[in-house]
Amino acid sequence: MSAGADVRVEGAVRTFCSPDGVPVEVLRGVSLHVTAGESLAVTGPSGSGKTTLLQLIGAMDRPDRGEVRVNGRELGGLDEQARAQFRNREVGFVFQAHHLLPQLTALENVLVPAWGSAPQAERHERAVQLLKRVGLSERMTHFPGQLSGGERQRVAVARALVMTPCLVLADEPTGALDQTAARALIDLLLELNAEEKATLIVVTHAEACAQRMERRVALANGLLE
Repeated sequence: MSAGADVRVEGAVRTFCSPDGVPVEVLRGVSLHVTAGESLAVTGPSGSGKTTLLQLIGAMDRPDRGEVRVNGRELGGLDEQARAQFRNREVGFVFQAHHLLPQLTALENVLVPAWGSAPQAERHERAVQLLKRVGLSERMTHFPGQLSGGERQRVAVARALVMTPCLVLADEPTGALDQTAARALIDLLLELNAEEKATLIVVTHAEACAQRMERRVALANGLLE
């Protein structure tokens, strides 16, 4: 069982270049502390830096200035191999687009992060149990094209948890779902957050989703309000 991740962002600045070459400061010195096991919603208008912040916390990007620490480890100081291992072993990602591989079954998709890791039998059993937990015990051998949108997103949640991460990052996970499926997915994430003890950070435009988290913060113009 995951012990959860303590996340600290200190003065994070991230700048990108616009199509015409003008620097745009997406994050302008963001500081944030998320305690281990907490559920947090990050809200704000499009372009406010929500996804960029999530990418920094998940070691998919680096800040130009500032630090990101997970359980005391400064991510910017890790080499690429260590960053890849961190993403694979300690972080579970859930995106609006499920990014399932169409040629693999639901079970095989869940097992993708476990390829090459040991013990395989243990990971296989966990994948099976997760799919049962998300209500897909009868759909394990189905391909993504045979699943509904809500079912595909539940497969993505199971995939995010198969490595028993201490940190789950969800970027607009309900954006492509109807109200009923969205509510069920948030129920599932919070139940698994409570059971697995993993820290949960959700970027969302949905007020109903944000209200379900223990805490919420808002980004605007690259700063926390």
